[in-house]
Amino acid sequence: MSNAAELAGCIEALEIQIAHQDAAIEALNQVITSQWKQIDVLTREMTRLTDRVAAAEQSIPASPGSEPPPPHY
Repeated sequence: MSNAAELAGCIEALEIQIAHQDAAIEALNQVITSQWKQIDVLTREMTRLTDRVAAAEQSIPASPGSEPPPPHY
């Protein structure tokens, strides 16, 4: 009987450990999912800002020498 009780105790300890591991895995999965969502938002924002910088660079005149000097010169 002692052997059966010991075996049942070991099985119960393993079941408890598995339950804790399942909870930890689920928590980690939620963190990873949240981080991927944030990465997607930041990637879209980075693309948008890169496009804005490229558009701003295109609107700058090619060389400042082509502009006439200001009137006070």
